[in-house]
Amino acid sequence: MKIAITGGSGFIGLKLVKVLLSQGHEVRLLSRQNNFLEGVEHFKADLCDPSDQTKLKKFLEGVDILFHCAGEIQNKNLMKSLHVGGTQRLVEAATGKVARWVQLSSVGAYGYCRDGIVTEKSLEVPLGTYETTKTQSDEIVRNSGIPFVILRPSNVFGPTMTNQSLFQLVEMIRRGLFFLIGNKMAFANYVHVDDVINALLKCGFHPNATGNVFNLSQTISVEQMSKALLEGLGLKATLPRIPELPLRLFVFLLGWIPGFPLTSSRIDAITSRCRYDSKKIEEELEYTFESSLEERFFDFTRSLN
Repeated sequence: MKIAITGGSGFIGLKLVKVLLSQGHEVRLLSRQNNFLEGVEHFKADLCDPSDQTKLKKFLEGVDILFHCAGEIQNKNLMKSLHVGGTQRLVEAATGKVARWVQLSSVGAYGYCRDGIVTEKSLEVPLGTYETTKTQSDEIVRNSGIPFVILRPSNVFGPTMTNQSLFQLVEMIRRGLFFLIGNKMAFANYVHVDDVINALLKCGFHPNATGNVFNLSQTISVEQMSKALLEGLGLKATLPRIPELPLRLFVFLLGWIPGFPLTSSRIDAITSRCRYDSKKIEEELEYTFESSLEERFFDFTRSLN
């Protein structure tokens, strides 16, 4: 098949390119940078630049599947331009040319969640610039008239990721600075990059995928996660558990100090009981996760040693 990918030089996109090439597909890559991946037809263009519209049309000519993986996770000033304006320009260029559009989105579309189970039927109430503009991008695709599939993973991780939060957590555990909070079981929601690639392929090729939104996430208790990371580091330790309310008061009183290592949002993350349900993609697209999160985190930490 002829397959076009935006964001194909990024953390997720690059792995997707390599898998598609290994399967014998004809792959086109759109990027702002010069790219010399062997076996890939490269189109240099900027989704944020209206003057590149002709290049976008050429990039999408006769394409069977478009994987729209381009995204900005750091520079807030570029998020709306890329996620909203860039998607709109891509839709205009793709109309009548693309047989299926696969959109890489985020569970951030559902907004802040402290407790409960989030499904594809949950309300979309995004918070933050990244989450809001990605959700707006999804809506543009939904209304484009192009056959679409939207994939919404939770926290994607892997050895080459640019997000540093998981690396920082591993380092805190290594140094004995991590602790559990409160008496209730808290959950963490993650998905390995290899599972995201497999899900994108299901979205691209499965006959039942078109017109659907699919969440993708695995859930693990914070306690199980920390134990898996400890084992991956080769450490044997019992993590201390600190009462939540006194800790929140402590952070409230001292959190204003520059460089203070703990914030209310970090406490929220460690004590969350929210879970993202992946039953829909498992049932409708016959999708299966390759490994448990315990195995994934153990292998991830071992790879850092």
